[in-house]
Amino acid sequence: MPIYEYRCDSCGFQKEHLQKMSDPQLTTCPECGQESYSKLLSAAGFQLKGSGWYATDFKGGSKSTPATESTPPCQGGSGACTPCAAS
Repeated sequence: MPIYEYRCDSCGFQKEHLQKMSDPQLTTCPECGQESYSKLLSAAGFQLKGSGWYATDFKGGSKSTPATESTPPCQGGSGACTPCAAS
């Protein structure tokens, strides 16, 4: 079951609630009784660890690049680099 975090707009009370996804949203603040208790949006509580698709398929893979892309650009435009000297 997911854990949802709620906060009251009236008194600022904040609490986590364990609810089913099909349960209705809570609206009454348990602290002050006002109908201003709303669900917050928070970050997911999981991490991807171990040898997963990223580590094995995409991380540090060798790419074949054309020779023109691997040469560094001219540093000053003075014609000192090989491509500028050839022109």
